[in-house]
Amino acid sequence: MPKSNGTIDRIDLSILRELQEDGRITIVELSKRVGLSKTPCLERVRRLESRGYIGGYRALLEPVRLGAGHVTFVQVTLGNTTTEALVAFHRAAERVTEIQGCYMIAGGFDYLLKVRTRDIQAYRRLLGERIASLPNVVQTSTFVVMETIKDESTVPVPDSLGD
Repeated sequence: MPKSNGTIDRIDLSILRELQEDGRITIVELSKRVGLSKTPCLERVRRLESRGYIGGYRALLEPVRLGAGHVTFVQVTLGNTTTEALVAFHRAAERVTEIQGCYMIAGGFDYLLKVRTRDIQAYRRLLGERIASLPNVVQTSTFVVMETIKDESTVPVPDSLGD
């Protein structure tokens, strides 16, 4: 059972691992894999959901089959990094569906974007029409992915969180 202070135990971590591997697993199968009966297993899953350890469930789609197989990483430098400028950039970047990841960076530029489009021409249009015109953008540098070796959407789940 999760401890009263909100931390989780090794069974909870096992549940998280199993659900991350197969979000469509039945509670019956999940309970077998983690060594619990059905009701306590379901209670733990619900508790993990309500406490925010599980943010949701979704299907993993194949980007190439859906016309989004071209991946680029874009370094973005802003001309202004006041709180207001950062918030404006964040809000605008969130609205660009082709931006799959937006990461604030400590270093020689401000943000790193992961962008998916159909092809290089579609990316070029997106760069000129949307990315370069995001609030406060003064410079971008594009890195085209030639081959994807590993692209995990999972989170490493530790064996324990330590006490």
